[in-house]
Amino acid sequence: MADIDARFGRVRPAPENFLTAEQIVAVKDGRRDFLRKAFLAASAAMAVPAAVRAAGEGDPAILNLPPWSTSLGLPVAANPYGMPSRYERGLRRRESPGLTRVGGSSVAFTPLQGLFGIITPSGLHFERHHQGWHDVDPSKHRLMINGLVRTNAVFTMDDLMRLPSVSRIHFIECGANTGMEWGNVAVPTVQYSHGMLSCSEFTGVPLKEILDMCGADYKQGRYVLAEGADGSSMTRTIPMELIESGEVFVAYGMNGEMLRPENGYPLRLVVPGVQGVSWVKWLRRIEVGDKPWATKDEAVHYIDLMPDGLHRQYTSVQECKSVITTPSGGQLLLDKGFYNISGMAWSGRGRITRVDVSTDGGINWREARLETPVLSKAVTRFNIGWVWDGKPAILQSRAVDETGHVQPSYGQLRKVRGTRSIYHNNAIQSWKVVESGEVSNVQVL
Repeated sequence: MADIDARFGRVRPAPENFLTAEQIVAVKDGRRDFLRKAFLAASAAMAVPAAVRAAGEGDPAILNLPPWSTSLGLPVAANPYGMPSRYERGLRRRESPGLTRVGGSSVAFTPLQGLFGIITPSGLHFERHHQGWHDVDPSKHRLMINGLVRTNAVFTMDDLMRLPSVSRIHFIECGANTGMEWGNVAVPTVQYSHGMLSCSEFTGVPLKEILDMCGADYKQGRYVLAEGADGSSMTRTIPMELIESGEVFVAYGMNGEMLRPENGYPLRLVVPGVQGVSWVKWLRRIEVGDKPWATKDEAVHYIDLMPDGLHRQYTSVQECKSVITTPSGGQLLLDKGFYNISGMAWSGRGRITRVDVSTDGGINWREARLETPVLSKAVTRFNIGWVWDGKPAILQSRAVDETGHVQPSYGQLRKVRGTRSIYHNNAIQSWKVVESGEVSNVQVL
């Protein structure tokens, strides 16, 4: 037993909330200087006593049977819709305080630090809205196809759900994920730095099949405009080559059930590898055209501001990226000894082929193990063993995809993109471990 105790280290989770109501008001007023202090104070308040057991003593949790081992449990379907254990109620989507002034156009971040495997539970899938969400009546929802097609058409949900379907696992990432970190460290935990990312199984109908039914002109029609039914009427241009490949589909199912309302129920677009804003929710119209539309959110928002003052449009692909989720910011290593470094890697250009991990800030790298399945344009889980000796360390991961793209450092990315951008930050994330075991967010060039 002594050998096991010496081998395995323990991690204290990061606090879920680190700001008071008064501090949130201060953030909204632009006063962010106290954020780090507030977070550290919340971390210190999460006292988790270490397990103490004298030599030769037995563990009471083994020797004494608990109530659940000596009594009749709850009947089946006590909860008509399954719920997590009450001991896991701290794991939830959370809105970053002060990020936006209007909740209807804000973000709820996925708690990456508490997930396993590659699938994000539907109830933890991140949210990003531009005009809030509605629970749309599917009997009144319609999908219209128009533009460069032989026959304009309107489909009901019943029509679409009668068509042959596909089910595929893909990640979806907001183009602004990690956007607050372009210039410097901004947030303390992986939930807020990388939590605009989820990975799910989606079910629906390939868009090409629908366009074929309407007689789409694939020679002249090289783009489609996807339009949502929300208050912002979100519209996005999608290149036709993505649709002709069969990858793009209109989805009504997610993780084995209908889409959740906040994720586009009853119908959304799935555009694998492309930033989440193009996965138009509450999808109501597809127009086939001969050129990009340059709508408001394509000409003003979701553009890359370059160091020379110009901006780039239609850089929609989410490039190769990874992040260590355990240990990560806000967590605390309670012991010296063995830890399993675990994280997630993904690329909008295909499969992840390799992930390297460094514990010394990028001086030395070791290849991590990739968990199966390793799928195209989906999250890939990686793991590697690490023995912490109680000395300072800087943990990093670096992903490589099947196109040969290597995830860049902040120094490499800023040489090309500068520090004034918001979107498509795929730089290497660094977590600093100090002698006390505290893990914090840092940047290494």
